[in-house]
Amino acid sequence: MKQVILTGDRPTGCLHLGHFVGSLQNRVSLQHKYQQFIMIADWQALTDNADNPDKVRNNVIEVACDYLAVGIDPTVSTIFIQSQIPEIAELTQYYMNLVTLARLERNPTVKNEMQQKGYGSSVPAGFLAYPVSQAADITAFKAQIVPAGEDQLPIIEQTNEIVRKFNALYGNVLVETQVLLSSVARLPGIDGKAKMSKSLGNAIFLSDSSDIVKQKIMMMYTDPNHLKVSDPGQVEGNTVFAYLDAFDTNAQKVSELKEHYTKGGLGDVTLKKYLIEVIEALLTPIRDKRLELSKNKDEVLNILKQGSLAAKEVAATTLAEVKAAIGINYF
Repeated sequence: MKQVILTGDRPTGCLHLGHFVGSLQNRVSLQHKYQQFIMIADWQALTDNADNPDKVRNNVIEVACDYLAVGIDPTVSTIFIQSQIPEIAELTQYYMNLVTLARLERNPTVKNEMQQKGYGSSVPAGFLAYPVSQAADITAFKAQIVPAGEDQLPIIEQTNEIVRKFNALYGNVLVETQVLLSSVARLPGIDGKAKMSKSLGNAIFLSDSSDIVKQKIMMMYTDPNHLKVSDPGQVEGNTVFAYLDAFDTNAQKVSELKEHYTKGGLGDVTLKKYLIEVIEALLTPIRDKRLELSKNKDEVLNILKQGSLAAKEVAATTLAEVKAAIGINYF
């Protein structure tokens, strides 16, 4: 039997190159080797967008279009909407009893995100507790593998803590999971900041036009001390080279560019123009497919409906086992 993979994204905007290199590539390459569930996490998106549900709802289809455009095949991968699986919410309720407030507040991922959003004691309870919901997402499908970035390691650790505590109390029902890290753990934003993000305005989206991609790359952070073409440049911390390392399949070419840049004689404009060629070669077929999908959103919605129905069956089986183990399957 194939191992089970669970992964997903929050529908708060279209997906960007950070998503692509961080997890989408893995999902495409692994979908024929594993039983893969891909979740559009609209419940989780509402934990900090409760006052703007239209933003979440509208982006569900956009994220689905991104998935299909990069090559995720709905005939072999189950793509579903989180809120259409009520079993996940019920599992979350049971797991809440296995986690303390102090443990939630110690989760490094949650602490960092709370700091970024300026939350203090006014943090929504759903946001603080979303690692428990993610544990329900993962265990509902008994996923053995979760493709994710390094920032999600504390979430997986907390998931496995919940699994171990549940199994110790009620018997071996749930399955521990492990992270499958991407080769590029985190892609910097075009401004050189550590993380590419829509909220920071430093992302290149899969749906961006050629003109927008060109504009963003020409704005990209390089070496602030590389003032003249003849000046030696620094590769480390140079965003253009970070993107070339991530996306250019010609490693020898990238190595030669780095050597040339370090010695001097290679201008930032020339380097950026080459990166534009690399990114456009990647995005053009994705963009074309995405445009085709956007013309038939009813078909995309039907894919999500069928995927959600299939996912619900699996989650219902797990929930029944959990309730039986706890002893609350009364009828």
